[in-house]
Amino acid sequence: MMEEAVSCSSRGLLELSQNHTRKRREKVEVFQEVIRRLRESNDEEANQPGFEDELWAHFTKLPLRYAVDVNIERAQDVLMHKNLLQMAHYQNPAPAVEVRLVQIHRISDGNPGDSVHSTFSKRGGAQGIDHHGSMHPPPAFGLSPSTELALGTNKLSVQDGNSAVSGNSMLFRPLYEITISTLDKPKLLFRLTTLLSEIGLNIQEAHAFSTKDGYSLDVFVVDGWENEETDQLRSALLKEISNMEKQSGLNQDHLQSALNQDFLSPKMKIVQTGITIPANHLDTPRDGSEAWEIDNALLKYEYKIATGSTGDLYKGSLHNQEVAIKVLKAECLNEDVQRDFAQEVYILRKVRHKNVVQFIGACTKPPRLCIITEFMSGGSLYDFLHKKKGFFRLPALLKVAIDVSKGMSYLHQNNIIHRDLKTANLLMDENQVVKVADFGVARVQVQSGVMTAETGTYRWMAPEVIGHRPYDRKADVFSFGIVLWELLTGKLPYEFLTPLQAAVAVVQKGLRPTIPANTHPMLVELLEKCWQQEPRLRPEFSEILNILQYMTNKTVEEEKSSKRRSLG
Repeated sequence: MMEEAVSCSSRGLLELSQNHTRKRREKVEVFQEVIRRLRESNDEEANQPGFEDELWAHFTKLPLRYAVDVNIERAQDVLMHKNLLQMAHYQNPAPAVEVRLVQIHRISDGNPGDSVHSTFSKRGGAQGIDHHGSMHPPPAFGLSPSTELALGTNKLSVQDGNSAVSGNSMLFRPLYEITISTLDKPKLLFRLTTLLSEIGLNIQEAHAFSTKDGYSLDVFVVDGWENEETDQLRSALLKEISNMEKQSGLNQDHLQSALNQDFLSPKMKIVQTGITIPANHLDTPRDGSEAWEIDNALLKYEYKIATGSTGDLYKGSLHNQEVAIKVLKAECLNEDVQRDFAQEVYILRKVRHKNVVQFIGACTKPPRLCIITEFMSGGSLYDFLHKKKGFFRLPALLKVAIDVSKGMSYLHQNNIIHRDLKTANLLMDENQVVKVADFGVARVQVQSGVMTAETGTYRWMAPEVIGHRPYDRKADVFSFGIVLWELLTGKLPYEFLTPLQAAVAVVQKGLRPTIPANTHPMLVELLEKCWQQEPRLRPEFSEILNILQYMTNKTVEEEKSSKRRSLG
């Protein structure tokens, strides 16, 4: 049985308010310090009329953490970020890109086997010296200690003529800072990280910001580009981004044609209801008058439950039945979103299980595309844990985990990979039964057994998916492990890292959440199995279900034994 703690105490609210006030004050201090440094350096732009207002507008439209995280010693970087965002606005849809060599200053005592120490701090101005003796600035947001340590163990042997450089020389793979500003779009980060990976770059650190006026500022520290010509790297990036933009979706006019013509590709087919479905999935007979096709006029909307990048979720009713209505935003209806919508309808029509949210119907004809499912009055596990500050005792945790495992085992038995398993997509009904929901990015597994398109949410995503490598249903098992840890601790995975920083650390440094010391040993073992780096070492959901059911029986026996001892 679930027990819910007090949603938020007065003291907690006060602490949140004080923390927010402190960050706002720090933003003002950073703004003032940047102004001072730019003017001391006789920067021409900083002395123009109205510059202070422009710079303050820059800070205001970015999240508070931008001011908190940016290296205050690098005032020129703040100016560069401001100008890149302006360029992205004026040259839309073409992105604005800046590439530069960066380096952290490291000290060696001359012993090749000794550890490497960084002298760079976030608020310090230390600069690195490359092996040609030239100075490179530090990254705009610094590097985390774990990244510095990883780079420190990644020295290169560089040949100088016929002899290798050795002794006191500390040589490192060149680091590049890539800053990209463009119109913010759904899945933009996925596309950019895929692009960087495809041209051979390794992301060592990443910072992603979305502005209030709909643009993005994404900063990546990478290695893997052997040619130190930054102009060549910038040209390669612009070319690949241009290709990415050409392949991104359709505009609204094209969408109207797409809903009526068979023009997308040989692998896609427009069916009579107007949605697109991969041709190799057309294994269900259709007569053109599907019972699940719903007239939007029959839906009654009550209130908005949540909003996302491509759609909004409403509480509503259909023939006096409470329902949840997922409505796609008209401005987001590109080819990718349209395909995901079609895939979600296709999958929901196939599945029937008590631990999977029940599909009721869909509106597949423009102008409003929506999916109607049963209404889950208990809300999401994410909201229960992080907004209501609820918690689970071990028996309740095991019950929830068993519900999720049953739903996922059923999906996997039907060759369906969820691909975005997280607490936000796990919903509770009025009887506290947990069901798997949101199949917007789910896929039917192909015959080869592996897939390559990355998707999901970084904090819960498997390393092979983050790294754009082939993956299978074991990616869902990794995500389940993160969900299980979240149920255990009530904390957000990697809460002190941005989602992109967490993703980089999961892949390149093997980062996993810290398991509390008092955790049941069997639960510890299960967590560690689920988030193994090697997918084949992770268990199937059928095995996970057996482990959880055994644990449930064992904890009941332990509780009875404990009561007998206390009475005796």
